Amino acid sequence: MRQSQLFTKTTKELPKDETSFNARILIKAGFADKLMAGVYSFLPLGWRVIDKIENIIRGEMNNVGGQEILMPSLQPKEIWKDTDIGPEDEKGWGRMREVMYQLKDKLGRDVGFGATHEEVAIELAKKYTHSYKDLPYAFYQFQTKFRQELRPKSGLIRGREFIMKDMYSFHKDAGELDDYYFKVGEAYKKVFDRTGCKSLMVEASGGSFTKNFSHEFQAISESGEDRIAHCDKCDFAQNIEIYKKDEIKKCPKCGGEIVVSKSIETGNIFRFYDKYTKAMGLYFTDEKGEKKPVHLASYGIGVTRLMGAIVEVHHDERGIIWPEEVAPFKAHLIELSGKNNASVRDAAGKLYNDLKKSGIEILYDDRDAGAGEKFADADLIGCPYRVVVSEKTLKENSVEVKKRNQEGAVFIGLEGVVDKLK
Repeated sequence: MRQSQLFTKTTKELPKDETSFNARILIKAGFADKLMAGVYSFLPLGWRVIDKIENIIRGEMNNVGGQEILMPSLQPKEIWKDTDIGPEDEKGWGRMREVMYQLKDKLGRDVGFGATHEEVAIELAKKYTHSYKDLPYAFYQFQTKFRQELRPKSGLIRGREFIMKDMYSFHKDAGELDDYYFKVGEAYKKVFDRTGCKSLMVEASGGSFTKNFSHEFQAISESGEDRIAHCDKCDFAQNIEIYKKDEIKKCPKCGGEIVVSKSIETGNIFRFYDKYTKAMGLYFTDEKGEKKPVHLASYGIGVTRLMGAIVEVHHDERGIIWPEEVAPFKAHLIELSGKNNASVRDAAGKLYNDLKKSGIEILYDDRDAGAGEKFADADLIGCPYRVVVSEKTLKENSVEVKKRNQEGAVFIGLEGVVDKLK
């Protein structure tokens, strides 16, 4: 893409009405725009990153047998009445009452915007699950969720409207569920490794979802709002809310030291077993002809949250440093044509076309701007490679190539740029 045609522009100052680093830098770099607290528009650069994250997640969910669907965001109140895990309130909105956006339509019907989709998934599963031969299966979606966060102060990490990948798996019994649950846990680790946001699988409370222990995925970060106790040698980790400091002196798995770190939650998985399915009447007939409740688990990754977490983990004082698999473009091509130097402009334009033909995603800064502004914007936007074409480089029939996470640049012959970036 030519940067001169890009819909959005970078700004020189960080937004003053935003306190979180991830939102401030994403807004400054032209990836997102804040409409109100906890609600953002995702602009061309940002949407490219979201698309990359979704495709990584999609591939890993497909690898564990997930089938992609799309469920409604608008939900009737009736489906929430049977799955409440606390005292019923007078409004009857059940377990998600504190965060659910609730309204009445013109016919007077109570509806809400989905904060999660277990109930919708069960209603859907009831129509297609009858025999043990129908099980197991799992389906997932990328869906906009709505939650009434009282103080959304962490930018994309905790929003009121956000994109989530949520998957639901249905099983004949608890053992089958547990096997699949940990299989998805391994797939989640691959997702976070590939997106550059390596995360620990952390034992945690089920919160408003379930009384069983759940698992969170947490990326170590000083900017995180969570705290986890974890081993310095292996993968043992617990959320600080359930960690029993007086009882756990050493790692129960390997004997290593337990350390406490700040972290960012990147995903979570829950085992509901038959609690919600029995409440909502989701049963199947087993091999003996007996009626049994289906067992359910759910698995969530906040896509836009993960985008914010990646920025918190990968940046420096100049801007974002995108991991290659999720970067909006692989390289940022900068043309330094000075006072309309035609040879530089022509060489940069030809290289841009050659890179595109080779399938390399390239952002081409063809703007009428100075070198300082172009370099600052390249660092701010954070593509993995910066490629500079100038009068100086052309004298050597070459370009200057610099990785965003390294200080030094190298000169590469024009004919070798495509191979370098493949």
